[in-house]
Amino acid sequence: MRATRRTLIRTAVIRWLPLACVVTALAGLVYLSVQQTLRLSANDPQIQLAEDAGAALATGQPPQSVLPGAPVDLATSLRPFVIVLRDSGELVASSATLHGQSPVIPAGVLAYVREHGEERVTWQPEVGVRSAAVVVRYAGPQPGFVLAGRSLREVEYREQQMLQLVAVAWVATLLIGFVGLLIAEYLGRTAAPDWVAA
Repeated sequence: MRATRRTLIRTAVIRWLPLACVVTALAGLVYLSVQQTLRLSANDPQIQLAEDAGAALATGQPPQSVLPGAPVDLATSLRPFVIVLRDSGELVASSATLHGQSPVIPAGVLAYVREHGEERVTWQPEVGVRSAAVVVRYAGPQPGFVLAGRSLREVEYREQQMLQLVAVAWVATLLIGFVGLLIAEYLGRTAAPDWVAA
C-alpha cells in the first residue's frame, strides 16, 4: 500500500514539474512587467520638469526661477525637486536638501549627460533615500545641467505589494496544480480495470 502511495506521489510530481516551471516563469514575467511599468512611469513628471527648466535656462532665465517652490527634504518629502548645475558641475541653484545641504550628483552621470544630452537614473545619495531622477543638459550663453527628481518611496511600496501578490498567487497555483494532478492520478488508477482484455 505504501509503495503504491509513493508511486502515486512520484508520478504526480513528475507530471507537476513542467507545470511548476511554466507557472514560475509566468509569475516572474508578470512581476517584471508591472515593476518596470511602475518604475518607468515614475520618471514622467521629472521629464517635463527637467525639459521645461532646461528650455527656460537656455533662453537666459535665472536659475532660481525654475525651482519648484520651497526646499524639499529628500529623506522625508514626496515632492519633486530641481537642481541646476553649471557645465563644470558646480551647483547654481537647488530645491533639494539632505541634512541641510544640496546632495552631490555623481560626476559619472554628468559625464554621460554631457555626451548624450539626457539620462534617467535611480539616484541614491545615501542609503534609504532613493529618487527617480532625470538629468538634461541645456545650451545657451551659460550651459549646464538640470536634474529633476522625486522620491521613489511610494513606487517601491507598490512594487513590494505587487511582489507579495504575485508570490501568493504563485504558491497557490503550484499547490492547486499539484493537488489537482494528485487527485487525477489517484482517480485514474482507481478507475482503471483490474483485468486485461484477451
